[in-house]
Amino acid sequence: MTTPDPRHNIRVSVATEYLADQSDPASDRWVFAYHITIRNEGSVSARLLTRHWVITDGKERVQEVHGEGVIGEQPHIAPGQHFEYTSGAILETEVGSMRGSYQMIGEDGIHFEADIPTFTLAVPHALH
Repeated sequence: MTTPDPRHNIRVSVATEYLADQSDPASDRWVFAYHITIRNEGSVSARLLTRHWVITDGKERVQEVHGEGVIGEQPHIAPGQHFEYTSGAILETEVGSMRGSYQMIGEDGIHFEADIPTFTLAVPHALH
């Protein structure tokens, strides 16, 4: 494993929310929003090119999602700046998790990945 280049330091934080009004537990449909903040803590501007998500529900079913950008954008994030967006996921269980990465390119032409740490999607009070 190589040591990450400190010039390319992207930190991702996540907050989640259960959307009861869009969910239908009787039909095994639980809807969640996730609010992402992508901070450039490095010294080089970077652009988010693509995303890769691994979504796991409470029955260990895994779904992978690959795509360009986020919410139709490929944001350019300067050092010290951040980009925020909200998206969603639909699960067939009341608890699940997501993790992934953003594939980035620095203004210096170097491609690198920004890890998205694992986070939990859960109906309130579903986990003890």
